[in-house]
Amino acid sequence: MKKVVASFALIAALASCNSVKNVDTSTASQAASLLGSLSSNSTVQQVTSLFSLLDTDNSESISSTEAIGSVSENFDTLDTDSDSSLNLTELQGILALLK
Repeated sequence: MKKVVASFALIAALASCNSVKNVDTSTASQAASLLGSLSSNSTVQQVTSLFSLLDTDNSESISSTEAIGSVSENFDTLDTDSDSSLNLTELQGILALLK
């Protein structure tokens, strides 16, 4: 229940933030919901789906401005090659952080 409430709070915050006004709120909502449902038992396919939702500019990487929630909070830890973006392999590291 806490994850659901946190997801909706995140969606509300995203909707009110000027830097994400052009983001499709449906996509942001789906990403927040999926992120809130992730656990250490989640599959690579779930992370791949999250990656697709977060990569709003289709650059095959997630920038810090595209990251939300725990991905944003742990961005520097996940960015193992320090290139200021997350590739799919780096995003999969979120599963280890959820243990």
